[in-house]
Amino acid sequence: MKINRLFQIFALLIPLSFIITQSCGKKTPNKEILISANDSITYFINASKNENFNLAKRKLFLLKSYLYLKKSEIDTVQVRNLSTIAFQNLKLGDTTLFKKRNEEAMAIANDLKDSFALGDLHWNYASYYNRIEVFDSAFYHFNSAYTYFDKSGHLYESAKTQYGMAYIKGRFEDYSGSEVLTFKAIEKFKKIQNAQSLYACYNHLALLQNDVQEYDRALFYYNKAIEYLNDMDDNDFSREEILHNIGNTYLKKGDYTDALNYFDKVLDNKNLKLKDINQYARVLGNKAYCNLLMKDTINVLKHLNESLRIRDSLNNKSGIVTSKILLSNYYTFKQDTVRAVNYAKEANSLAEEIKNSRDYLRTLSILAKLDIKNSPKYLEKHIQFSDSLQLIERKIQNKFTRIEYETDEYIEETERLAKQKIWIIITGIGLFLIFGLLFIIRMQKSNTEKLMLENEQQKANEQVYLITLKQQEKLEKEKVKERNRIAEELHDGILGKLFGTRVGLGFLDIQGDENLKKSHQLFLDELQVIEKEIREVSHKLSDNFDNSQAHFSDIIHKLIENKRRISNIEYELVFDDHIDWQQINEVVKVNLYRIIQESIQNIIKYASAKNVTINFSINNGDLTMTIKDDGIGFNIKRKKKGIGIKNMKSRAEKINAVFNIYSKVNEGTIIEIKIQNLNNP
Repeated sequence: MKINRLFQIFALLIPLSFIITQSCGKKTPNKEILISANDSITYFINASKNENFNLAKRKLFLLKSYLYLKKSEIDTVQVRNLSTIAFQNLKLGDTTLFKKRNEEAMAIANDLKDSFALGDLHWNYASYYNRIEVFDSAFYHFNSAYTYFDKSGHLYESAKTQYGMAYIKGRFEDYSGSEVLTFKAIEKFKKIQNAQSLYACYNHLALLQNDVQEYDRALFYYNKAIEYLNDMDDNDFSREEILHNIGNTYLKKGDYTDALNYFDKVLDNKNLKLKDINQYARVLGNKAYCNLLMKDTINVLKHLNESLRIRDSLNNKSGIVTSKILLSNYYTFKQDTVRAVNYAKEANSLAEEIKNSRDYLRTLSILAKLDIKNSPKYLEKHIQFSDSLQLIERKIQNKFTRIEYETDEYIEETERLAKQKIWIIITGIGLFLIFGLLFIIRMQKSNTEKLMLENEQQKANEQVYLITLKQQEKLEKEKVKERNRIAEELHDGILGKLFGTRVGLGFLDIQGDENLKKSHQLFLDELQVIEKEIREVSHKLSDNFDNSQAHFSDIIHKLIENKRRISNIEYELVFDDHIDWQQINEVVKVNLYRIIQESIQNIIKYASAKNVTINFSINNGDLTMTIKDDGIGFNIKRKKKGIGIKNMKSRAEKINAVFNIYSKVNEGTIIEIKIQNLNNP
């Protein structure tokens, strides 16, 4: 009976253990309201709480709030709204939809690592299991909720879930455990100055003291509860309840006069019967029992029967059991054993049906005293049930302790694994970055070595080209020298001898006929012609012809021809005849050659050109080379310069030349290299 009354009182006093995070919507007239997109979810949730709407419409509002929520981006605010929607489904009696919504919200909250939402969702489950009286599951979820709230610094919520665990422990006679949890909750409620919760906690402490027969201590806690009750705005129901509880304490203590005084204070409220008829029946029955203990039987039977009738009309089975026990006590006092036994048997049967273990044991004890014939049977049942109940309560108490330990251990292990996972990820990323960096360094080193080799190869090629040019120059000089020697030999040697021979033959007096003289003269004339031809050859050989210009142009022509074979581009090569390539530094020639080579390579790869013109001109000692194509061109301001252009510019700088590039989309490209003061590159 103690635990049953404790549960009843808790159910009446502390509905907050079921609805902590959910806010009750204000009652509004039953009419349609314009809704904006921003507050539609909140509006429909609040509308589902409005008792002015019928149940079907409230469920429809709740469904609309869920549909709006699913269309929005799921964040911490929305996952908490989803938790509220889940709980509201539970309040409206749809446990299936409650579980579905709560499970969905739990998955999202886990992904978001939202501690408050996780605590709130566990609290929802605790409320559900409390309602169906699966108290071990309720305790587990209260404890899980408390852990999340406590670690995230939510004092009110962590205190309320501690209070929920305290109630369950008290119900299973773990009075010390319940008291410890209640005091811990009180510490938090004092910090946030929550009068209503402090009232509830001290009321609960008083109920615990009643169960262990510490009645003076219970009265002390009731008085503490009244102090906080006075700070509450709406306290009529709570005041009547605590006055009734104080009356019960005096009744158990044996101070019947004080008990009756408090019962009368409650019943003095003329609105009690209309406002809370169940509470009225409870107080009326206890007052009648108090009068019976005072041996004042006037109106006792009337009040007990009225209390039973009210409870029966409300189908309050637990209250019916209590009323029938009190009626059995009344008829025992009247020495009407038959009726006393009948009421005790009815109470016993109903207590067994609703699994009210305390009142079941109480009725067995009453029957063992009244039904002498069957007393051994009732005593045996009492002993067996009492032992089994005690064993069950101990197992449940141990289970609660294990749940607290395992939940804390699980969360600590989860946090440890989460931190370990973070460190593994960080270490993995670090190692990946290190190996990536080493790979990049290695590749960079390889590329650098490759570039160095290419540069060395290029330098070697240029050296080879320079050596080739110098060798060609020496060869040309030797050719000129040899031509001069041959010309001199022809002019001074052979031509002199021929001239002497012709002159000698001219002085000969040839005797003979006219034909012989005529032939003689013809030979002399032929010798003179030969002399003239030899002289012309000698002059041509002695003309110091230098084909170095033709040699450089030949190199460029050869380059162009090679490129023509691998592309469909037409080339035009123009040389200014006034350029003296013999006087131009070989380094200049080499870099001009490389610039042309690089430029043509780029044109073939990117320009999609059909025609290319390469022009060499000289003006006032300034040599200009232009390379023009009719390709697709590009936007110089937008396009990032490639390595080819950078190489050409670098080569131009080596020979003190000005490098310019002109290009427009679909208008081709012009590269201009201008060397000023050609003789001083």
